Amino acid sequence: MREVKAFESLQRLLISARPRSAFLEALQRAERIACLSHKLEAFSYLWFSENTGNQRALAFKTKIEQLGAEISNRVLFFDLWWQSVEDSRAQKLLKISGLHRYRLETIRFFRPHTLSEDEEKIVTIKNITGSSAIITVFDVLTSSLTFELRKSNGKKKILLTREELTGYMRHVDSELRVCAYKEFFRVFEGQSVVIGELYKARVMDWKNEQLSLRRHRSPIAARNMRNDLPGDVVNMLLKVCQKNAHIFQRYFSVKARLCGMRTMNRFHIYAPFRKTAKRYRYQDAVHMVLEAYRNFSPELANHAEQVFRENHIDAESRLGKMAGAYCYSVIPGLTPYVMMNFRGDPRDVATLAHEIGHAVHGMMAADQSVFSFHSTLPLAETASVFGERLLADFLLIRERNTAVRQQLLVSQLDDLYATILRQAFFTQFEMQAHRIIEKGATTVDLCGVYLDELRGQFGKQVVVPDEFQWEWLTIPHFYHTPFYCYAYSFGTLLALALHRRYLQEGKPFVSRYLALLAVGGSESPEIVLTAMGVNIRSMAFWQSGFDAIVDMVNTLERTIA
Repeated sequence: MREVKAFESLQRLLISARPRSAFLEALQRAERIACLSHKLEAFSYLWFSENTGNQRALAFKTKIEQLGAEISNRVLFFDLWWQSVEDSRAQKLLKISGLHRYRLETIRFFRPHTLSEDEEKIVTIKNITGSSAIITVFDVLTSSLTFELRKSNGKKKILLTREELTGYMRHVDSELRVCAYKEFFRVFEGQSVVIGELYKARVMDWKNEQLSLRRHRSPIAARNMRNDLPGDVVNMLLKVCQKNAHIFQRYFSVKARLCGMRTMNRFHIYAPFRKTAKRYRYQDAVHMVLEAYRNFSPELANHAEQVFRENHIDAESRLGKMAGAYCYSVIPGLTPYVMMNFRGDPRDVATLAHEIGHAVHGMMAADQSVFSFHSTLPLAETASVFGERLLADFLLIRERNTAVRQQLLVSQLDDLYATILRQAFFTQFEMQAHRIIEKGATTVDLCGVYLDELRGQFGKQVVVPDEFQWEWLTIPHFYHTPFYCYAYSFGTLLALALHRRYLQEGKPFVSRYLALLAVGGSESPEIVLTAMGVNIRSMAFWQSGFDAIVDMVNTLERTIA
């Protein structure tokens, strides 16, 4: 805390008539404080992720969160001072701020939504036992759930983690897929009162802070401002996704034919259409991902290799381990950490390519400030999804067997549905959920809204059983980061457009793409993408992403004509 104390001593100097030297020293000390605190936060979260039932890890994570709140309150005066600086003086200081410029600009964006120093301190303390506590309880509860499944031989039930159970949702045996989904929802329905109340508490906490206190116009407006995206761009994105829902409805009809079904059912949208499920060894998956990256850029491949060489990846699936996957880029210059649950199915290989994309993104931006090397959320999924496209290219180029090519196209389209349309409709559900919870909606009410959204998304082409009304309870992003999900739609459609440009331009595209990654989060998404020739305010741009998907559906359909 010596750095924090030294930082506090600058407060008097900052409000003097000539704050230039104190301003520059404050930026340097803020950087050092952030590096130290980010390391502690990363260690606590990584330890907790290994086994969410580990009480020592949980206690340490809580202690670090409390420390983080204390540090935030003690350095808060700087942001409030910076927001109070008159525009002409602020512009002069921005010119000498170096890598901190964009962060300082964004702090001033929030002037209309910033409270007094005492109020901000209260909010920070409140969040430890408010939103942070809600998220922790959700993680501990859902990670400790176990599921039973009777295998096709019918002899006995097996006990499974969530990650293990979800593998059966993509099993070649249709009965096992149905049983896996029903067991999944049975367990969550059994916990629906508690998990539903956690969600409602999270929503009301968000409303009380972001709307009542900070005066944002709507719940999603708070996220849009943090993402530095205009609300009309986000609305355009969601409208284009809704307009193009028919493309995926058509795809699932094609897939039903491949799978020998009369009508596609929501239980089976991720079904493998072949009778034999290909499995991959972890070592082979690593090799394929590295080769896919190397074919595009040796520099990216070298960064990716570093993650494995330094053993910064936890890929084993085990009881108590946090579900899903993530990449944790801690500070510039430190190799990121990757957590996933590798079971050997094709989707796991794609997940590996995805998370490594996040890692190389952070590594490419290592020359940025600790405050700006993380990209903003709308661009956070670009490198990861682009990495998946590189893997798909690598596999399709080497495959001549029609059935295997079909399998690869199906896998890609399944993932594109999951990261574009599904995420956009998640956001639409959140918008409705936040609105009706304020009016006293129950968990049952939320189930009804979710089921209506889901059936509207799939139309008449896909039957959606009633069990899926419980699905919203299982989505971590709703609890962790409200309105995060549209960033997946944004990033995936963007990656499709960039990938199409790469196929057209070839190697000249690579250097511009690497330059985009190197920017990190040091500029607004619109400025970064404008430099790449992308107009995010153009409906045609977003539609071009869906046009790429239409091409893939057409290619798949021709293989079964």
